[in-house]
Amino acid sequence: MKGYFVSFEGPDGAGKSTVLKEVLAEIAPQLKTQYLVTREPGGSKIAEKIRDIILDPANGKMDPKTEALLYAAARSQHVEEIIKPAINEGKVVFSDRFVDSSLAYQGQGRDLGITKVKQINDFATDKLDPDLTFFLDIAPEIGLSRIKKLRPAQEDRLEQEDIAFHQKVYEGFLKVIKMYPDRFVVINATQPIDQVIKQVVTELKQRLPKTVLENN
Repeated sequence: MKGYFVSFEGPDGAGKSTVLKEVLAEIAPQLKTQYLVTREPGGSKIAEKIRDIILDPANGKMDPKTEALLYAAARSQHVEEIIKPAINEGKVVFSDRFVDSSLAYQGQGRDLGITKVKQINDFATDKLDPDLTFFLDIAPEIGLSRIKKLRPAQEDRLEQEDIAFHQKVYEGFLKVIKMYPDRFVVINATQPIDQVIKQVVTELKQRLPKTVLENN
């Protein structure tokens, strides 16, 4: 039985990790099959080491192409070692970010081109796409202000980029959503957290296959 792949996307500070954790606490007891929670960049031992290189503020001189290729390399390892085996075992995979982030951050934000970045990621993942993607929609300046409040002086290399970069990333996400309208569910992330969680859970209950979710 083939599993199901759900990704969570959004600008920095959108609350993806928190929402995913709370949603799983509610939805997990109703799943008929096992599930896996993972993240990008990272998700496997090798990919986590690549993550450290990508996000280290000390690597400020990293070339945009190097950045894009490192993300793709980490993702390739993540997919082959973690995601594909889980899907093939019939598990539901929940990932904090996937290819769409690279299309927005490196394709649009770094001006490498969404099409070019998609090509290297198609090679890295054998064109694996999530079955469903939640986009937590929030203005970049609001998301960044949340990060500064929650983790003062602890921003990673990409979070430290100026607002112009993050605005371009946001515009990139909007372009990607238009590319895959049937896969994306846009959630207003400026709402109270309980409302965000409620909406995501409702959508999951409607969209997850009957083979993996009770009472669906």
